[in-house]
Amino acid sequence: MFAGISSNNTQDHNRPELYEEVKLYTSAREREKYDNLAELYAVMNTLQCLEKMYIKDVVPPKEYTAWCSKLLVQYKAAFKLVQCDEYPSVEAFVKKYKLDCPAALDRIREDRPITIKDDKGNTSKCIADIVSLFITVMDKLRLGINANDELQPDLKDLLENMTRLSLIPQDFEGRAKVREWIGSLEGMTADETLSETQVRQMIFDLESAYNAFNRLLQHT
Repeated sequence: MFAGISSNNTQDHNRPELYEEVKLYTSAREREKYDNLAELYAVMNTLQCLEKMYIKDVVPPKEYTAWCSKLLVQYKAAFKLVQCDEYPSVEAFVKKYKLDCPAALDRIREDRPITIKDDKGNTSKCIADIVSLFITVMDKLRLGINANDELQPDLKDLLENMTRLSLIPQDFEGRAKVREWIGSLEGMTADETLSETQVRQMIFDLESAYNAFNRLLQHT
């Protein structure tokens, strides 16, 4: 019996092709394609896990809302990169790769965290947009995207949504901080970039404003 196993191992050593790495791609374009597919797969899996953890009361509502909003933003970006005739919809992608993620699909269809109910007209959409824009701008800054024309449109959308949301008081400090940064950017050329110090300060100010906004929601 052992002799047979040893013989098989010897035969395998005489076949070096068995130890060669199998590549899914032969060009940079194909590699990018598979990287994009893997990214979407990972986002879908993570969103599914987050939904299950929230249902089991493992993740607090505040953290869930923030992470879910962030994952929905990432999903939109990831799916845009893979959408084609083969994957015209996310359902086609899920079916192709046999993903078991019904909760994630529900979040994607509703396009908002489960904690944000759609029972107050446009209020729920406005809240979801504010959360998404806060996270988008902070992610851009952390990724080194610090040009005026890359940041100012999102900040203006953020301020517009915060102004539209009636539950935010007029003296809300977070809105004042966003308005100040827009004023600073409006004094710059489109291609001008923020300094490292300005980037750190903007992240600090936005994180403070975002946390204040979450506290406001919890007490509303």
